[in-house]
Amino acid sequence: MKKTIRDYDLFEKRVLIRCDFNVPMKDGVITDDYRIQSSLDTIRYALDHHAKVILLSHLGRIKEESDKKKNDLKPVAVRLSELLGKTVTFIPETRGQQLEQAVMEMNSGDVILIQNTRYEDLDGKKESKNDPELGRYWASLGDIYINDAFGTCHREHASNVGIATHLPSGIGFLVEKEIENIENVVAHPERPFTVILGGAKVSDKIKVIENLVTKADHILIGGGMAYTFLKAQGFEIGKSLLDEESIAFCQSMLSKYPDKIVLPKDHYVSESTDGQGLLKTVSETDAKDMGLDIGDETIQMFSEILKQSHTVIWNGPVGLFENPSFQKGTVALCEAMKEVSGKTIVGGGDTASAVKKLGYEDVFTHISTGGGASLELLEGKILPGIACISDK
Repeated sequence: MKKTIRDYDLFEKRVLIRCDFNVPMKDGVITDDYRIQSSLDTIRYALDHHAKVILLSHLGRIKEESDKKKNDLKPVAVRLSELLGKTVTFIPETRGQQLEQAVMEMNSGDVILIQNTRYEDLDGKKESKNDPELGRYWASLGDIYINDAFGTCHREHASNVGIATHLPSGIGFLVEKEIENIENVVAHPERPFTVILGGAKVSDKIKVIENLVTKADHILIGGGMAYTFLKAQGFEIGKSLLDEESIAFCQSMLSKYPDKIVLPKDHYVSESTDGQGLLKTVSETDAKDMGLDIGDETIQMFSEILKQSHTVIWNGPVGLFENPSFQKGTVALCEAMKEVSGKTIVGGGDTASAVKKLGYEDVFTHISTGGGASLELLEGKILPGIACISDK
């Protein structure tokens, strides 16, 4: 068990909290503040316990000098001030005299947000490659380190592993919630346990399938990756997505677990991604067809399995939901989730985007804030951003 923010006396301590403020922005305006909202419980807890709060986060990728302007964290400081109802002091640098002076002058209840940690990537990727000196420097600013950025827990960065190496550390409420709702649920699911896997490539989910196929009662496969499985069964898939290198893997899984892996029986096809869908069975598919959504019979089959399930984990949309013509399957599965009596968990990334865009956010028990991190948890991996935290 890892220590949490609750395990420390925060009174008048400088508490470094690594958040995930990697929010979508357009022309300097935040278009979705979900990740900021998700960090509020941990920040408020620290403030309620009279800490001096120093926040770190990345935003986007910084590959060249021109990337800095569009990935400036100042708009996050403004929004965070509004949400907390108090001033969040923004320091427009990642190190230096201005930052050190501001930290030295902090009082209990003050909040500072440091500039985008990935500004440090311009000089030898110091953040992303966990430069030891940078981690040590950031650690020198605080007394306690709390990691509440689940979205980067699968990365070994200076702002997580680097800092935690030098300070007493714990996880925040967001990371704690992610572990409870993904890692612990996979380890001890209430049955029947159903996994929905979608997205483009089988190769991206091979380790997830290998880990979950022995634990789940059903694995429902949709989206682009379904076509590699269908190809492995000998079906014509036309112009549908194909991950040719994974055909042998699909054949092996279908041979070993024929009763667990459930594939589409029909689908909506088109000759282009912006066309209209035509319903066909998988055996009717011809060479010019591109499969873009699960069909009506498949929707009914998947929905019946879901309604009988007590634990569901969903990673990857089952159709091209961005096009209204091909979102029927994803919408139908969201509707079926309403009748699941146990936990329903969305594994971040495109699935989380689809669920929110389609207005089903409140249907689910938990929507992960980290696509890559949640995927690696589903693979059964130990995440470096969590492994580095002090044990209880």
